Amino acid sequence: MELLASKAGRPRGIGTTVVAACLAAALAGCAPSAPDLESRTGKELQAQVLAVSAAAAAQDPATGLRSLDELVGHLTAAAANGEVSFKRHQSIMKAVEAVRADLLAAQAAKAAAAKAEAARAAAAKASAEAAAKAAAETAAAQSAVVSQAPARASGPAASRPPAGESRDKAPAGESRDKGSNKGKGGGG
Repeated sequence: MELLASKAGRPRGIGTTVVAACLAAALAGCAPSAPDLESRTGKELQAQVLAVSAAAAAQDPATGLRSLDELVGHLTAAAANGEVSFKRHQSIMKAVEAVRADLLAAQAAKAAAAKAEAARAAAAKASAEAAAKAAAETAAAQSAVVSQAPARASGPAASRPPAGESRDKAPAGESRDKGSNKGKGGGG
């Protein structure tokens, strides 16, 4: 079933309209006065048409096709029992085949949409996996750089004093020679 936007902006199934129009037209005259269709059979067929219409309206072509097959089985049995005239049987079957074509098209469209959605989901999953892999590789590379940094600091450069200082120099605020104050300029 092709979908068209109604005036309210909601999708409306064409198949629903086709089902109702075709089968209702074919079964028109199913009232007790119809000479080429028995009343009881007409009512039973109308109930099955309603089931097909409901499935089409619910955007469920698979159920609609099953209901349509049941309708055809009932129609064929009724025709074999003489409850439906040949002319009426032929007109109903034409309507049934038009509805079947619409339901099959709707089923194919639904399957194509499901396949496209599955492809979109697979692409999104692959993209997410690729992003996660790239993030893991980046984290591993950063971890490798960080783990190599301390190894460099513990090498020969770590035993050297900072630039501008010598190994013999005492810490700040302490003098190397604690014994005498000679030459310190204090006094005299």
